[in-house]
Amino acid sequence: MTFVSPPPHRGSSWRTHSPLLAALVLVGCQSYEPAPLDIGAYRESLDDRLIDTEPISAFARRLQAAGEEVPARFDPTDGISHAEGEVLALFYNPDLRIARLEAGVALATWDTAGLWEDPVFGFDAAEILKPKSTPFEYGLMGSLTIPISGRLQVEKERAGAAYEAQLRSIVDAEWRTRAELRRKWASWAAAVAQAELLADMITQLEEINDIADRLEAAGELNRVERRLLHIEQADRMVQTTEMDLQVLKAEADLLDVLGLPPDATDLLIPSFPETSIPEVEDITARLIDANTELAVHFAEYRIAEETLRLEIKKQFPDIVIGSGYGTQFNDHRVMFGVSIPIPILNANRAGIAEAQARREVARATAETTFTRLFQGLAAANSALELKQAQRDRYEQQIVPLLAEQTNDIERIAALGELDMFVLLETITRTLDTKQSLIQLQVAELDAAITVRRILGPDARKNPSPVTDQEEHQQKDTKDADTVVTGETR
Repeated sequence: MTFVSPPPHRGSSWRTHSPLLAALVLVGCQSYEPAPLDIGAYRESLDDRLIDTEPISAFARRLQAAGEEVPARFDPTDGISHAEGEVLALFYNPDLRIARLEAGVALATWDTAGLWEDPVFGFDAAEILKPKSTPFEYGLMGSLTIPISGRLQVEKERAGAAYEAQLRSIVDAEWRTRAELRRKWASWAAAVAQAELLADMITQLEEINDIADRLEAAGELNRVERRLLHIEQADRMVQTTEMDLQVLKAEADLLDVLGLPPDATDLLIPSFPETSIPEVEDITARLIDANTELAVHFAEYRIAEETLRLEIKKQFPDIVIGSGYGTQFNDHRVMFGVSIPIPILNANRAGIAEAQARREVARATAETTFTRLFQGLAAANSALELKQAQRDRYEQQIVPLLAEQTNDIERIAALGELDMFVLLETITRTLDTKQSLIQLQVAELDAAITVRRILGPDARKNPSPVTDQEEHQQKDTKDADTVVTGETR
């Protein structure tokens, strides 16, 4: 078998165009740049979060300019209040960081949605071995898809709806983080307060022990009564260890929401957050306009609508136009071709049917979410009223009686008379009452936080629909407070 090479002048054409074709293929291609994961460097950055406070201060100023409830002065070095803690949580909370990065994924999808398909170039060549006089044949063909169906525009709008849904998810996550931080802060403050109550009781028992020692030495207190006091004091000392563990757990939960390292505990100021509840006349309108969770479902329903539009557009064909140049039997030819699918047998019926079904799922999800929120709001309001009434009864009836009882016992003890059973019962009831008051305060605050979370922000914080190209071009400034507001390192 003899291989016959083509004449130089016949093969020079495609050899000359080969570098050009390679350049066309590579144009616009991106190169890979590795970005190693360095957990060690990230660990070191955790310790700097309360040292380099300028990024947080700038973030607080942006929140204040946007009308958010933030402290006028942000300086965590002199102690971190609950209001300052909310700023830190919005900036450093790990879940919010992930949500904002997910929004970056949706934004990248929106940026690249609706692009034309790349043109396709093909090259065919043939070398016939026999007879030797047969010329070298080749063909160069290029094709381009013309999107006449309008599918690309719908793809762009669907990607915009997905980006909007992600922004609404960030708003909802931020609002939930505020509520969760208030709950954790209240739980931690309650644990600290109960630990202080227990420490005060132990101090009181030590003072009573001194009196009991004098009474026992004078023969006015028997060993049985004296032993009861020792048992009570030892039991409370054991409870101190358990209370310390509760404080540590509450601190760990709070720091997890704040996104701060363990050594930040010393800067936290224990206090019960204040939660204001606005007066609302039309609950339905308030939930529709301001509830952040429901807003996410509204955006997801819009995605379902746009998905159905896209699937319907897919049943209409796009035109593929092709053209090329080649030779055959020494004849030079210019080729041209057009292809268009005919939507008769398939017509994307499966995709359309699935999109319609998913739209109904999105509708039901939004409606059932509204029902759950409406019922949850009523239950939280009822719980809030009951807890307020219960705490009022404690403060107005039980606490004054115990205070009067304690004063009487102190006067009797000062006269040298001590009823150990009455004394221990009074001290125990006083501690239990104060602890119950703290638990009622936490429960009341929890119900108020639930009401506030369901009612949503006073002003609508949900992003406007992302469909305007001009708004998209200004995203670097407009999305600064919603997408890249927190720590993303």
